[in-house]
Amino acid sequence: MQRRAFLRLATGTALGSLGLLGAGCADTESPRESAAPAASGSRSLSQIGVQLYTLRRLMQQDFDGVLRQVAEIGYDQVEFAGYYDRTPDAVKALLDEVGLTAPAVHVGLPALRQNLAGVLDAAEVIGHRYVVCPWLAEEDRTPEGYRTLAADLNRFGEACAARGLRMAYHNHDFEFEPIDGKPAFDLLLEQTDPELVDIELDLFWTVKAGQDPLAYFERYPGRFTLCHVKDMAGINGEQRMVAVGQGEIDFARIFAASEQAGLAYYFVEHDNPDDPLESIRTSYQYLSQLTF
Repeated sequence: MQRRAFLRLATGTALGSLGLLGAGCADTESPRESAAPAASGSRSLSQIGVQLYTLRRLMQQDFDGVLRQVAEIGYDQVEFAGYYDRTPDAVKALLDEVGLTAPAVHVGLPALRQNLAGVLDAAEVIGHRYVVCPWLAEEDRTPEGYRTLAADLNRFGEACAARGLRMAYHNHDFEFEPIDGKPAFDLLLEQTDPELVDIELDLFWTVKAGQDPLAYFERYPGRFTLCHVKDMAGINGEQRMVAVGQGEIDFARIFAASEQAGLAYYFVEHDNPDDPLESIRTSYQYLSQLTF
């Protein structure tokens, strides 16, 4: 699965003015140390998940061992981004053994178009509830490309619904670039059927694009059933991913609007951590104490 390289952002001023960043400097030399989050309400996350793309290099070496370590850290759920040559039955058996569930899986658009039935077969065996399209290739980011994507997502959503599953789309920052006079993300939301297609909102990429998640929750309530929980810090003039709690994104403010958004699944992710297990451990410790 492809991911975008980091894009340079001059300052964090615009993000701070939107109220997207918590206390702390928006352009520091290094991420700040995690601290216990300040109590801001009585609610907390009942289940915390992790997107296994974060751990992909380790999973190539020791698939079973990594899932055991994820469970030992305390995570309840995982979101897959490939099965590393394991059969669906083997994946399901291991999840049951270590006490994890896998509500969602990322599947690339080519595989969805070419082998949707096989994707859904695997999802049923493993116990996924959501099949998530994670990426649109750069050459397809045109008005016609987005219209085709929306039509495909609706079609995939119909097939998912027939089998008791749901379809979703995961964003980066490029979807907020204008197409036909408005952000492509808005066009996708308007051209996909809310009865068939949900959104997995990536909080890092949304905030990095200068967008306020709460504004989207207000405009499109109930569409955002999943999210990627990724923090952001200004490091050497760039807005970069850091472990959750080491950056400036105000997660309590965002999660307080979970009911309006429709949020039910929260997956920690970091695209390129130096130490993947330490990164997800730090993120889990922060989120397990967060109230909103």
